[in-house]
Amino acid sequence: MKLGLLLLAALPIATYAQDSIAVSSYDEYPNTFSSGSANVQPFNNKARKFNDWSISVGGGAAFMAHADLRSIYDKKVNWGYNSYVSIDKQITHVVGVSLIYQRGETTQKAQLDGAAGIAAGVAEANTKFNQIALMGDVNFSNLLRRVDNLSPYRWAFHGYAGIGLMSYNTSLHDNNEFRWNTTPDRIPLFIKQKMDINSIYYQMGIGLKYNVSKLIDIEARTMYIISGDDEFDGGGNAGPADYDPASKVSKYNMISKRRSDNAWTVNLGVSFKLGKHLTHLAWHDPLQETYARIHTLENTNVDFVVCEKGDQDNDGVCDDWDRQLDTPAGARVDGAGVALDMDLDGVIDLYDKCVTVPGPVENAGCPK
Repeated sequence: MKLGLLLLAALPIATYAQDSIAVSSYDEYPNTFSSGSANVQPFNNKARKFNDWSISVGGGAAFMAHADLRSIYDKKVNWGYNSYVSIDKQITHVVGVSLIYQRGETTQKAQLDGAAGIAAGVAEANTKFNQIALMGDVNFSNLLRRVDNLSPYRWAFHGYAGIGLMSYNTSLHDNNEFRWNTTPDRIPLFIKQKMDINSIYYQMGIGLKYNVSKLIDIEARTMYIISGDDEFDGGGNAGPADYDPASKVSKYNMISKRRSDNAWTVNLGVSFKLGKHLTHLAWHDPLQETYARIHTLENTNVDFVVCEKGDQDNDGVCDDWDRQLDTPAGARVDGAGVALDMDLDGVIDLYDKCVTVPGPVENAGCPK
C-alpha cells in the first residue's frame, strides 16, 4: 500500500516537472526558483529552467611535487605555471563532467649522493606538458547540504577526479654527465613523450566556487597530477646501469623509490555559465525547492465558490450542473437535479399516486 502511494505521488513529478509560469524566490527559501503553482507543463528541453553548460578558464602555479627532482629544493621554491580551459556539463545538481585542456611548465632540482653529486653539482630539469582529460565534478555542498539550512547559496565546495592523455618535453643539465661539452662529447638529457596510449595520467583535487552572478562563477582549485611515468621530472628512465653499483652513469631516477613523478597545481579560474535561465543547475537546491512548494501551498488562501449561479428551483442541486432547472417544489431529485420517477411511467413521484406501478398520466400514474 505504501509503495503504491509513493508511486502515485512520484508519477506527476516525473511527468510534469517544471512550472509553466514566471518563477520567483522566497526569503524563507532563498535558493529556490519556482512559484509552486499547480500549472505545469511536460518536462522537455524547452521547459528546462536551469542552465547546465559553462566554459571555464584559469591558471596559476605548477610544481613537481613528488619525484626524483622536485620544485621545492633546499627550502627554496622553483615556480612553474599552468593554465587550463574546459567545457563543463552539469548532469545533476551534484554531478558534472568536464573536458579539460591544460598546459604548463615546471622547474625542479636535485643532487646525487656522494662523489657523483659533488662532480655534477645541483642538477636542474625543466618539464613542459600538454594534457587533455575527462574530469568528473562532485558538488559536496549540494550533496551534504542540510535541509534546515536556509542561507543564500553562494559558496560551494567541489571535488574533482579524472583521467587523460599528456605529452611533454623535458631537459636536464648538470656539471658532469649532462652538460654541453665537446671533449668528451656530452649534452643535457632531453626526453620527448608524445600524446598516446603510453601517456595516460590521472588527476584529483578540490575547489571552492563562488557564485558571482547568474553568468559568472569564480573558483580556487588545487589538483594533484599522477603521471605514472618515471621520466616526467626530466630525470630519465631507470635502466640496467642504474641498478649496477659499479656503473658511472648519473642515477637521477634512483634518488626516489617512487616510480611515478607527480605534479601539483594551484589555480584561480572563472566559469562563464551559458544559457538564458535564472540559475545554473549546480547552484540549485532541490530540497529547498520541495520545501518552498509546500510553503507556498500552505500559505495560499484559496476561496472555493459553491453554486455561483445559485439554485433557482431550490432542489438542492446547483444550477451549474442542474439538468432540470424548473423542478416542482417538493419533488425528490437525482444527482443531476431531475425529478424522480421510480416506475418510469412519465409521472414524477411527486404527483404519482402509484409510485411503484406504472400507470397513465390521466389516472395520476395508477393502472386503470
